[in-house]
Amino acid sequence: MGFVDTIREYINRHELLTADGRYLVALSGGADSVCLLRVLLLLGYQVEAVHCNFHLRGEESNRDENFVKALCKQHSIELHLIHFDTATYASLHQVSIEMAARELRYRYFEQLRQDTGAQGICVAHHEDDTVETVLMNLLRGTGIHGLTGIKPRNGNVLRPLLCVSRKNITEWLKEIGQDYVTDSSNLKADVVRNKVRLHLVPLLREINASATDNILTTARRLQEASRVYDDAIRQSLDRLILADSIEINRLQQEPSPESVLFAWLSPKGFSPAVIEQVADALNAPQAGSEWQSDTHQMTISRGRLVVEEKRTNRPTLRLPETGTYVYTESEKIRLSTLDGQHLDKRPSVACLDIATVRFPLTLRPTQQGDRFQPYGMTGTRLVSDYLTDRHLTVFEKRRTLVLCDADGRILWLVGHRTAAPFCISPATERTLLVEWLHSV
Repeated sequence: MGFVDTIREYINRHELLTADGRYLVALSGGADSVCLLRVLLLLGYQVEAVHCNFHLRGEESNRDENFVKALCKQHSIELHLIHFDTATYASLHQVSIEMAARELRYRYFEQLRQDTGAQGICVAHHEDDTVETVLMNLLRGTGIHGLTGIKPRNGNVLRPLLCVSRKNITEWLKEIGQDYVTDSSNLKADVVRNKVRLHLVPLLREINASATDNILTTARRLQEASRVYDDAIRQSLDRLILADSIEINRLQQEPSPESVLFAWLSPKGFSPAVIEQVADALNAPQAGSEWQSDTHQMTISRGRLVVEEKRTNRPTLRLPETGTYVYTESEKIRLSTLDGQHLDKRPSVACLDIATVRFPLTLRPTQQGDRFQPYGMTGTRLVSDYLTDRHLTVFEKRRTLVLCDADGRILWLVGHRTAAPFCISPATERTLLVEWLHSV
């Protein structure tokens, strides 16, 4: 099968492009992207080119831009051109130059795709890129997915050249008399990918001439194996997860509890090292143990692993008189008075004898050492003990609020129980109605 036919068959097999679709082609001017553009034109697809000038290589960057302009003019292709101050972006966001360029170009590609109504963004990754990616992931330490290489499709990003090698590409360009530009930064072993490309891959080929072919074959086999793996993990999660928690005993009965944990927790920002710590803790789970990611927190409670999003610290709010007060964007508290004795058994409502309460009131998070006398009980109890008896997680306890009067006495453990000394009694003449209002 010829070069172009190989790519045509790959596109059809993976259903990457449609005959009536319109696509953006990321065109750097290098051999790979020029090849991609020319092949898609030969196959009859409707394409527009996109070029990013990152201003990282001085005159060479301008040379690439001029080459791309001339190529698009020659083939009557619409060109979208953008300039980036990549170095400044990298400094402001404290990322590497390589990461900055990646973030800038893919953000622009997607915005342009939406603005133009294009069906996808075609990029020129090929077989050699897959080999390099597998090796880089192996060096970093990776799971099964990191060894499957680059996927033909990632959302709106399409990769029609993953079926051909860099050698195939340059030979075909030579055959059709198409020139291209060379990025000199790719010839310097200054970043990991370049070191892998310039040093590691040639060494592997020296050891075994079929090394890269074998790596590609292994990556394809692992792609198939990962489908079985993903299906099994998905079934496990469907069985185990209940309200963002998993029963530890049931989790330990799975063939690989750590794999299940990784699939559940990594999307929530937990690092592999933290997930490994959690897996180790399952052998002797201790209630109240905690783990954190940037966005989520996890604890052990009542034999379950419980995960929730992190929330901002609860503020303290002063309530000088009756009325409605905004506590957070989704929470309010309303104080009103009623003549006589009024009772409401909803957990979100407290009915207090206003004669026993001294304003101003304060709404605040619970504190260590807080005590109150729950309605229906004799003597005082630590708020923390009361909440433990109600089987709240450590995170739920931290979110719990108390309503106090001017003397610091707890009137209401919000959403749970009023304090006995302030409840309605036969002697009550006026009721202070307190309502906790929460909107989802």
